[in-house]
Amino acid sequence: MTRVVVVGDLMTDAVARARYPLARASDTPAIVTMHGGGSGANIASWLAVEGAEVAFIGRRGADITGRNRDMELMGYGVDARLVMDPERPTGTCVVLVTHKGERTMLSDPGANAALSPEDLPRDLFTQGGHLHLSGYTLINEGSREAGLAALEMAGRAGMSVSVDCSSSAPLERTGAEPFLEWTQNAKLLFANTDQAKVLTGRDDPAAAAKVLTAWFPQVVVKLNDEGALWYNANSRAEPVKAPAESVERVVDGTGAGDAFTAGFLPAWLEGKPPVEALASGCRLASRAISHLGARPRL
Repeated sequence: MTRVVVVGDLMTDAVARARYPLARASDTPAIVTMHGGGSGANIASWLAVEGAEVAFIGRRGADITGRNRDMELMGYGVDARLVMDPERPTGTCVVLVTHKGERTMLSDPGANAALSPEDLPRDLFTQGGHLHLSGYTLINEGSREAGLAALEMAGRAGMSVSVDCSSSAPLERTGAEPFLEWTQNAKLLFANTDQAKVLTGRDDPAAAAKVLTAWFPQVVVKLNDEGALWYNANSRAEPVKAPAESVERVVDGTGAGDAFTAGFLPAWLEGKPPVEALASGCRLASRAISHLGARPRL
């Protein structure tokens, strides 16, 4: 089985789910929970629970939450290679979920913003492995050199590479052109509909995927409750699509896109047909939204 090396963000998510419409400048009853988070750490956790050999490279603070996140990753079976930052706290994200399920995130990257090329363990970059890079690492100026170094090291080692766009608003602030230039040597790009639009200007996900194959041999666009699609640069046919799996009750959608990526990657690395890999991703995403929090529960 191919070892997956994930480079990315480690966070603590404070999720506030409002019971009623938000009362501006006043109080709104809510259910508030704390979970391990961060797109990179979420993907690594789901991969490990699904049986993949996975290492996670990141940075945490010298605080209790950082220690808890470290132990949590190891508990899931992740080879956690976390550098402890003596000055910055572990990253935190406040997730505001309205009574209709819409999510708004307020992120403080903390120690993630200081990830450096020196934090990347050389022994993990070996031929036959796969690098998955969280787009947050490139979007955040402080960790960008580490992200670029990881891509370069993976290329020299002959590893396959996938990249996730992570989030549309910071991606737009960074700019499509720089992001595409940094990541153009990746074999596989993950984006959702909003991120694909930022990169291409196309509203239609299938059209955006076709445009993106000018930079990436393969593109996956996550379509939220409509499933996902895959497109190959060498194909003249329509994209391959898979529907989302039905869920009896949505508990928390935080991290569902990360779970999809973790479900897709192992099947893709094993060379299974794209429709099977998409279905595997949709299956794991449905599990994620049926659980409380961004990571799996053992």
